[in-house]
Amino acid sequence: MNNHIKCLEAKKIDINSSSSFHKKFNFNFWESLHNIWEKFVQQIIADSNELQVTQKVDRYGNIYWQAYDPVTGKSFASGSEADVSMWIEQLYKY
Repeated sequence: MNNHIKCLEAKKIDINSSSSFHKKFNFNFWESLHNIWEKFVQQIIADSNELQVTQKVDRYGNIYWQAYDPVTGKSFASGSEADVSMWIEQLYKY
């Protein structure tokens, strides 16, 4: 009777490899950092009395618009860019 035991060599995994998880994580990190930097710069250079209109995305992926007038303290949000535009026109009509 001949007993031959053969051991399998363990597969080496490089944790620094460019797997899709690492690529996606790395992309999301830099994209988030870029967005934070853009918001920071916008806050620094923005006129505090200027009308602010921003496009946002809710947690479900829906895009909406938000407008804020710091002079009057009024704000408005809508999924329609046309609605926000009409609100701005009404705000400055008088």
